[in-house]
Amino acid sequence: MDYDIADPGLAEEGLRRISWAGRRMPVLGEIRRRFAEERPLEGRRVGACLHVTAETANLMLALRDAGASPVLCASNPLSTQDDVAAALVREGIPVFAVRGEDSDRYYAHIHAVLDTKPDVTMDDGADLVTVMHTDRTDVQPVGSTEETTTGVIRLRAMARDGTLRLPVVAVNDSDTKHLFDNRYGTGQSALDGIIRASNILLAGSVVVVIGYGDCGRGVAMRADGLGARVVVVEVDPVRALEAAMDGFQVTDGLGAAELGDVFVTVTGNKHVLRGEHFTRMKDGAILANAGHFDIEIDLEALASMARARRPVRPNLEEFELEDGRRILVAAQGRLVNLGAAEGHPPDVMDMSFSNQALAAEWLIGRAGTLEPGIYTLPREIDQQVARLKLESMGHTLEALTAEQEAYLSGWREGT
Repeated sequence: MDYDIADPGLAEEGLRRISWAGRRMPVLGEIRRRFAEERPLEGRRVGACLHVTAETANLMLALRDAGASPVLCASNPLSTQDDVAAALVREGIPVFAVRGEDSDRYYAHIHAVLDTKPDVTMDDGADLVTVMHTDRTDVQPVGSTEETTTGVIRLRAMARDGTLRLPVVAVNDSDTKHLFDNRYGTGQSALDGIIRASNILLAGSVVVVIGYGDCGRGVAMRADGLGARVVVVEVDPVRALEAAMDGFQVTDGLGAAELGDVFVTVTGNKHVLRGEHFTRMKDGAILANAGHFDIEIDLEALASMARARRPVRPNLEEFELEDGRRILVAAQGRLVNLGAAEGHPPDVMDMSFSNQALAAEWLIGRAGTLEPGIYTLPREIDQQVARLKLESMGHTLEALTAEQEAYLSGWREGT
């Protein structure tokens, strides 16, 4: 078996981590048991470009039990848990991922996955699909899935340009993914990464959240719960109004630059923190990115303004400006929740990766019948995942009476 990982000797530690995550992923566990019985992916190759974490490992094992031959590479150079990679290799699943890998190795690993000529691909950020449309047009899977908002944005741009040549399930658009993973997962794990990197107290500090989508809402909500004063920067007037109605101060980036102690970018856009903001920031301001790519903070501009830079803690680098002010960057400006912590808790990834597993089954079941484009999983799958999650948490759904069903489906009864 071909693979490229940091240290096969870490496998035992990785297996323990995977087992613990699996205990917190009951919905995926239920799907995995059905997959083992029905084998819906028998003989299929699945190529995945996802964060190599314990939660992802449980997805890979579920795909294996469904009869597939999965192979995995990292979707971010800093997100790989090397012990998990070793454990998957021990389990017979090829992995091409090393934490801290450079760009050349990162893309070599993507090519290694595509060399297996997968029938289905899974993406987190659309790098795998992008390479398939540029350098590797020889690879033609029946379909792909996309995990995150940034990837869906890229794919919709490809569809608008008429270049997308395969069907892609936007798993991110499932309610049981974006309403929970993005809000509750990012909200907790981004702050977890910031605290691990800096060991600061958030209570009493000013946290600037740049972007008020599902992820930004989660970060703001959790920062507020920890006692911080939250300031929101947003370009969309409806989202900005929502932030104001949620009780947060809303201002532009330049105004927020003078206020913040901690800045968290969650926009999916480029250089939302840049030189004009750095010149206004307080001494000791901490910058963290919770968006998928390391483009949200203009690190080149910050480096050019600094007279010195040095690591001050693991995953925290200090840039000293000419006037003596110090600005600190967490996790090299990459995804802070995975670069400086362990990513989303398995409890929330349970739903996201259940959707991924069911999306692979859905695509294989429709192989050759779907036109190129962006698809959303049927609502009944979303509701199935939600129902299973509720049951696993000990909650019970209400049921409509026959009278209520008749009322909702009719139109004659009124005031």
